[in-house]
Amino acid sequence: MTKIKDIKVWSADLGNQRPYTIAFKTVDEVRNAFVQITLQNGVIGLGSGNPSEYVVGENLNQTLQALDANNLDFLIGRNIHELNQLTYEVWQKFPKNPAARAALDIALHDAFTQTLGIPLVKYFGKKIFSMPTSNTIGIKNVEETLKEAKEFIGLGFSVLKVKLGKNLEEDIERMVKLREVFGSEIVLRVDANQGYTVSETIDFYHRTKKLNIELIEQPLPAKAIEEMRSLPEEIREVIAADESLITPQDALRLLSPKKAAGVYNIKLMKCGGPSQGNQIANIAQLAGVELFWGCNDESLISITAALHCAFSSSQTKYIDLDGSLDLVNDVAAGGFILKNGIMSCIEKPGLGLYLK
Repeated sequence: MTKIKDIKVWSADLGNQRPYTIAFKTVDEVRNAFVQITLQNGVIGLGSGNPSEYVVGENLNQTLQALDANNLDFLIGRNIHELNQLTYEVWQKFPKNPAARAALDIALHDAFTQTLGIPLVKYFGKKIFSMPTSNTIGIKNVEETLKEAKEFIGLGFSVLKVKLGKNLEEDIERMVKLREVFGSEIVLRVDANQGYTVSETIDFYHRTKKLNIELIEQPLPAKAIEEMRSLPEEIREVIAADESLITPQDALRLLSPKKAAGVYNIKLMKCGGPSQGNQIANIAQLAGVELFWGCNDESLISITAALHCAFSSSQTKYIDLDGSLDLVNDVAAGGFILKNGIMSCIEKPGLGLYLK
C-alpha cells in the first residue's frame, strides 16, 4: 500500500504581483514545474521546482524534459519507505538538473512523512519553532526603496533584504536612507548578487559598518573563491556564500584552506532538494558555519520544504523564504503560517499542503 502508483508532472506560470530587478536580470514571470506522487494507499506527495539558469545552468524547459514520464519509470512500484535509496537514485539519474531533483525529492519526502503521520520537520528533528523571514526589495532608486520598505513594515515584516550590486555609491545611499528613516525597528541584510569587486566589498563594508547590516550575500563572482578568502576575517564572517555554494562539495571547498564565508545560503533549487540541503547543513554544523536558507521565486510547496529543512538545523540563523509571497496564482495552499513576518510550520503530516 505504500508503493508509488503514479507520478504526474505539469507546469504553470504563477504570476508575480511585484516584478523586481537584481544585478543580472529582471523577474516578471514565475513558471514552476510541479510533481505529484500518488501512492497505492491514496497518499499524495507534492513537489515543485524553479531553477535559476544563471546560477545552475538549468532552465525550466530542461527541468520539464528531465521530468518526462519515461525518465520516471524507475520510481513506479517502488516502496516510499525506501526513501533514502529513492532520493539517491534521483540524484544519480539527474546530475545536471537540480530543480528537477528538488521537485522529486520534495514530493518523495512529503509522501513518506505522510505515511508516518508526522510533519517532515519532525522526521528530520525539529530544532526551531519559528523565525522571522526577510522580505526582499529589488534594485530601485532611493525613493522607491523607502516606499517599498514602508509597505513591508506595514505588513508586519521587521527584516528586509535589499538587492544591490549595480552601483556602489547608490547602494550605500539606499542603505543609509533606510537606516535614517526606519532606525533600529528593522533588521537590514543585503545581497549584491556577485556585483562587487574585492575593493568595492571592503569599501561597502567599512562605509556601512555603523548601519549594523546583518550580512552581505555573495558580493563577489561565484567562482572568485580565493578572492573571498582574501577578504579580512571580520568581513568574511558576515559574507553569505550563495552562488558559490551549490553542492555539498562546494560547502567543503569553501572551508579549506581557510573559511571563505561565515554563512552558507542553502537553496533547494541549487542543491537538489532536502536530501542534499541537509548534507550541506551537516557540513556547516561540523564547521561552525551559520545557515541562511533562501529561495527563488517558488511555489509555497518548495518554500515549505525549505522551511522544514531550515528548522531542523541548529545552525540556522537566518531565513529568506519570501519567494511565494507575491505570487498571483499558486497551485497549493497550507504548508506554513506567516504572521507579522514570522514563519512557522503547520503541524500536519508531511508538508501540510493541499492542492487548490
